[in-house]
Amino acid sequence: MTRSTRHIGLLFAALALIWGLSFVAIKTGLEGVPPVLLAAVRHDIAAVVLLGYALWRGRSLRPQTRDDWSLILIGGTVLIGAHFALLFLGQQYVPSSFGAILLSLTPVVTPAFASTLIPSYRARPHELIGTVCGFIGVVIIANPTPGAVGGRLLGVALLISSAVAFAVGAVLTERYTSSLPLVSLQAWMTLLGAGILHAVSAGLPSERLGTVTVGFEQLAAIAYLGIVASAIGFLLYFRLISTVGAAETSLVSYVVPAVTAISGWLLLGETLGPVTVAGFAVIVVGFAWVKADVLRSLRRRRTDSPSYRPYGPQDDCVVVSGNAYTTRE
Repeated sequence: MTRSTRHIGLLFAALALIWGLSFVAIKTGLEGVPPVLLAAVRHDIAAVVLLGYALWRGRSLRPQTRDDWSLILIGGTVLIGAHFALLFLGQQYVPSSFGAILLSLTPVVTPAFASTLIPSYRARPHELIGTVCGFIGVVIIANPTPGAVGGRLLGVALLISSAVAFAVGAVLTERYTSSLPLVSLQAWMTLLGAGILHAVSAGLPSERLGTVTVGFEQLAAIAYLGIVASAIGFLLYFRLISTVGAAETSLVSYVVPAVTAISGWLLLGETLGPVTVAGFAVIVVGFAWVKADVLRSLRRRRTDSPSYRPYGPQDDCVVVSGNAYTTRE
């Protein structure tokens, strides 16, 4: 194993660990902070860190074009506002690993929305097969029996809605090309999303400042989510993209649930039943169908030239605080 290969492996492992632990941090934060307010504070911190980093690196922060403003609006309202409100609300009702597993559905359902929202895009048969597999996996995880009706089904429904919101928002961003550096674009999306989350939180009767009980564990969880999972995770993600390309980097989404399951078991005493594991396996099969062309291409690249870098640091990609959608393959 070369030094470069070890370096890439360490970056990949670090990113999977950071994003896997983020779901445990969400569960910990929810013990003292209402869900949407927790999501809002997370993105307050992330926005400050990202804006500070962009200024420190001398990146342009001023939106110049209509596309810039459109991307910021879509990112702030859908990719962050709607996505994270639904994610944090859903995470109240299910183990931390459910969030990681069900969000891995995002790339599986994306082709279905791309076919509807992008006139020039046509889903191929293997993508449709993968989408069906993904939803079968969700049904297995939800386990919609009479005994399962209640909180868990509500949590699963909210988390699926979160994945769908992200997929729709990500597809919508494909219509636009930003003149801003990616870190600046992410910073503005995060800032707008934080404002929207605060507005949603203020409008929910269940979210009152009087209900907040913040101890050391909650403060640590909030700091982790804002600084480590969002800002540092974002920077690691693009470091990997610049090294191995967006397609390979996106595979981290299928390591994250395993990290979350193990950390949830060690830190929170959570367990995963065989039905949930089976459901996740079916979602992974769906992902393999959807990404069949990409996976074949990756195998070919590794066989022909292990050091080949498919893309450079300017891959067209949108990343939102620990989730990613690749717009070019």
